[in-house]
Amino acid sequence: MSLALMDKVSAQFRDRLPFVVYRKPNHTQVTALFQKDDTLHSVSDFTETGFVMAAFEWKPTVLLRPDEKHEADFDFGTPPNCKSGTEIQIDLEQKKVHLDLVQKGIAAIQQGDLKKVVLSRKIEMDFNENPLELFQSLLPTYPNAFCYLWFHPNTGLWLGATPEILLQVRNREFNTISLAGTLPYSGNDQVVWGRKELKEQDLVTDYILDVLRDKASDIKKGELESVKAGNLLHLRTKISGVFLEDGLGSVIRFLHPTPAICGFPKQPALDFIHDNENYDREFYTGFLGELNFDAETKLYVNLRCAQIKENKVVVYTGGGITQDSDPEKEWDETVAKSKTLLQLI
Repeated sequence: MSLALMDKVSAQFRDRLPFVVYRKPNHTQVTALFQKDDTLHSVSDFTETGFVMAAFEWKPTVLLRPDEKHEADFDFGTPPNCKSGTEIQIDLEQKKVHLDLVQKGIAAIQQGDLKKVVLSRKIEMDFNENPLELFQSLLPTYPNAFCYLWFHPNTGLWLGATPEILLQVRNREFNTISLAGTLPYSGNDQVVWGRKELKEQDLVTDYILDVLRDKASDIKKGELESVKAGNLLHLRTKISGVFLEDGLGSVIRFLHPTPAICGFPKQPALDFIHDNENYDREFYTGFLGELNFDAETKLYVNLRCAQIKENKVVVYTGGGITQDSDPEKEWDETVAKSKTLLQLI
């Protein structure tokens, strides 16, 4: 990222004015958007233009107005500032709490109508580095992800590298994906997925297809494939089609939150999360991205993310729980998902 653009972002942050700087998956260009004042704008019907940041639960979706736009090329050859040999210390008390939470989730699935619930935790660490430098280290580490650094004085400072598209729309043609299932990447994309991961992926895919069935035509479901994101592999199915009417807002409201970040059925999963997770996810597992830029919208699910608060950083991680889940393996999955970001920090 050019020094000139870094200086512009640093000045905006120093003045406590809203901005977002981001890089799309597999792109070599970094974009920065600046809002000229600190007004907290929100989306009303998704016909607005700007960069949006939405919470896990339906609160007013924040809209950053692109009063200024700057772009710069990024060199993928730049080495990340990653302490790759650093061992991440395990908090045994936090592990016990998460294992108990997962066990509760499995019991609830076995006893009722709940088929899947996504359970998460947060990891708090000391942080005294430059957030912009941390963002720059994400870029070469996650070339296939949407990487961002977001700030608004009313919502705080967030950054992340998400592999998951919520929705891409141009005119009425759309693309989305279902993404679920996680395994460590060991240098081989050809892996054997277990029953738990395949079932979890089917739940997400079927939910998205069901939501779109009466809102779109020419719906196409792609082949199930494995995709790499950082040090992990996920299952992915691409879905495309054409909206029957220009109702982007209604489709987003039906899609979000998907079973990939909440569970299925949606309301029992939300109720379980409310009753048992014991913290506010805020923007983690929400969505963010460009809204109506040149008649195109690109929104991403906010995964692999962290919130920076003064001299602390909070990293979020989680996983999907089904009746086939093993609590120890679910804990290991949250460790694997957070490992790269924690090492960068």
